[in-house]
Amino acid sequence: GVLQRAEAKNQNGRVYPKEVLMREAKKYSQSFISERRALGELDHPDSSVVNLNNVSHNVLEMAWKGDDLVGTVEVLSTPSGNILKELFKSGIKLGISSRGMGSVKEVMKEGENTLEVQPDFELIAFDFVSNPSTHGAFLSPVNESVNKVVDNKYNNIDRIITDIIREF
Repeated sequence: GVLQRAEAKNQNGRVYPKEVLMREAKKYSQSFISERRALGELDHPDSSVVNLNNVSHNVLEMAWKGDDLVGTVEVLSTPSGNILKELFKSGIKLGISSRGMGSVKEVMKEGENTLEVQPDFELIAFDFVSNPSTHGAFLSPVNESVNKVVDNKYNNIDRIITDIIREF
């Protein structure tokens, strides 16, 4: 799903210039994703450091689709990861949000005051949140939906076989 979006005003009034986001995504991929340590937490903490006690997931890959930075996330079997899994199993719609540090500058963009993220921005992590600032940055589990389809298919076959046996 969408992890972050460049050149678009988010719900926090911020715009991430594509060149800044591309630079940070590349650094994040090389330093964290490639080493299997692109960890995130359930909700944004107050800290700029990822707390291993609260880790729920690991980002496996990222790529650009236009101005959207999209990715695949693995939910871990940690206490926070298990909470995340149960929320997904219950059909709760969850978003993902980047966590970073840097300055913003107020600029006029398309007739509106906007906070433009500055080149000193540093991407720290992607965290699962209930209300992401990036429009449409909601992720949905792939395996859960696949399993449900498979289960329904086999349940239907079971029911058909039972009906056939009952008729004879």
